[in-house]
Amino acid sequence: MMKKNHLKSPDLFPIGESGRKITPLGYSFMWVGMVVVLATFAIGGAGVMSLPLPMVLLATLIGSIAIGIFTSLTADIGIEHGLSFPVYMRAPFGTIGTHIPSVARGVAASMWFGINTYFGSTAMNGILNILFGFDNWFVCFLIFAVFQLVNTALGIKAVERFADLAAPIIILISIWMYSSLSDEAASQGREIWSWVENPVTGAAAFSAFLVVIFSNMGFWATIGADIPSISRFMKAPKNEKNWFKRNKSSLIGNLVALPLTQAFMVVIGGVSYIAVLNYDPVVALQKAASGLFLGVLLLMVVLAQWSTNIAANIVPAATIFSNVGGPKFPFWAGVITAGIVGIVVQPWELFDVIIPVLLFVGGILSAIIGILVADYYLLRKRRVNVPDLYEYHGQYRYMGGVNLAGFISWIIGGAASYFVPNYSFLVGFVVGAAFYYVLCKYWWFKKYEQAEIIDPSDEKYLGISVGRDWIIEGDEFETVLEEVPGSPSITME
Repeated sequence: MMKKNHLKSPDLFPIGESGRKITPLGYSFMWVGMVVVLATFAIGGAGVMSLPLPMVLLATLIGSIAIGIFTSLTADIGIEHGLSFPVYMRAPFGTIGTHIPSVARGVAASMWFGINTYFGSTAMNGILNILFGFDNWFVCFLIFAVFQLVNTALGIKAVERFADLAAPIIILISIWMYSSLSDEAASQGREIWSWVENPVTGAAAFSAFLVVIFSNMGFWATIGADIPSISRFMKAPKNEKNWFKRNKSSLIGNLVALPLTQAFMVVIGGVSYIAVLNYDPVVALQKAASGLFLGVLLLMVVLAQWSTNIAANIVPAATIFSNVGGPKFPFWAGVITAGIVGIVVQPWELFDVIIPVLLFVGGILSAIIGILVADYYLLRKRRVNVPDLYEYHGQYRYMGGVNLAGFISWIIGGAASYFVPNYSFLVGFVVGAAFYYVLCKYWWFKKYEQAEIIDPSDEKYLGISVGRDWIIEGDEFETVLEEVPGSPSITME
């Protein structure tokens, strides 16, 4: 009989060399835009409540470089094989099981889209208020959301072009913003590099330092998990076996652009709090500046949220929803779904819980990152039987489409991270990776053999590093013989 193959959605097929348009500079510019979000400023504002700004800055650099390393590891999945996050997740979670952790990430991305859109809409409302006396943030919210969704639906190249435009403006105006807020802090008699609201020492200071580190890691754990959805569009050299040379675009963005920009924006959040006791730069700037100067600064916030949301939230969420919906649910439909979810959650009500949410979500997603790293590097050693990722009865079907080893490891890793929130990312990653490796190596993959592990052939199972563009052939339907209880499934293409 003919059976619909929901795994073969054209939007989710591997990206070949000709489809990779994002340059190292383009990806770095994406990071510049992605970092300018309210949560980043909140980390700085919360940090200077108990630590001096230099300590907050140091903790941010440590956390940013650490999550940059994890992100670079998972990015190779997209660079080597051209695979998106939800497609590769079929390997550690199964062809059906992939939907559960993927949708969890998709909903989280949609929520962040809503939060960042609200943040940008308050800045847009401020600009319109200065120019025309208009004052309605909700109308601005809806207009801003529509513009972002349309821009994303136009494709990944449109995303990079927007980032190329926005990033230099963001950098210049950020320096201007820092200067303005520093002057405001000085007028209040507060020295920004030594002032602390409620200083702590000893164990309490160390704990506060860790919170800043893992808040930074927790926020970017979302990108660390599904960076393949972006990295598959990065330019990479064919026949390059050296991991560092092949991942050049990713490494420059993750280990240079991310830490430097993140650190500067956290400092602005800290200075905002020192200046007016509010980490929201939109509020701080409206107290510290006026007129055209204020309008230009607020424009930076709008451009930054636009650039951030497209690359960090809408593209990953749309890719995930498209994967769940199947061939008749294209990427643009996933974009609309992400927008609807981001509005329905009423993001304007979520600000008060940002830091606890960062730590909690970071722990849950870190377990997934650990599972991905263990599956891709330790078990498969970067070799992937890519065609079977798109086959309903391929090797990744496991038990009814579910890899129990993946789910057990995710639950244990996520639970472990919950009980140690200050170390949530590290604990979730290590526990998730360790359990997955042991369960698969000594149990699950003995029951369900994996071709690339049995026959670790570079020529058969590597991608761009051996000069291969993965091509998925076949119709979105497959012919399947009726299954007899107790007998193996037989598939004919």
